[in-house]
Amino acid sequence: MSANSAITDTLTADHRRCDRLLAALDVSGRSVDWSWVVRETETFCQATEQHFLFEEEVLFPPLEDVSPLATGPTEMMRQQHAQIRQLMEDLTEAARLGDAADYAGLSETLHFLIQQHNAKEEGILYPLADRALGEEGATLVARLGA
Repeated sequence: MSANSAITDTLTADHRRCDRLLAALDVSGRSVDWSWVVRETETFCQATEQHFLFEEEVLFPPLEDVSPLATGPTEMMRQQHAQIRQLMEDLTEAARLGDAADYAGLSETLHFLIQQHNAKEEGILYPLADRALGEEGATLVARLGA
């Protein structure tokens, strides 16, 4: 991974990790062990929350400092994070209740929203961050795994 693509490469890979966790939670058309669904839903939500916090607390502030034009896109991402967080809360509650229909619908909505969100980050925001932050970007993403 080069320094000029460290953010894009690392955070896109983290998107795929979270996507795999969500995809594993398909409960439609089969009987499920709801205790497993609750655990795996919590794992997905924790991984996604970790990703969001990294962006909001570690990546966005220095990006906004060096590129004030990034403030619009980062604010939009924060708003979408809030929407996704609410859906994750609802999904967790549906899992705890063992409500297969609600869970499946929320999971589908969440998947759709996350895919749109990820496309914007991967296609616009991360490349902008790689260009604007340069070597600092590689240093920042090293903190994601820490």
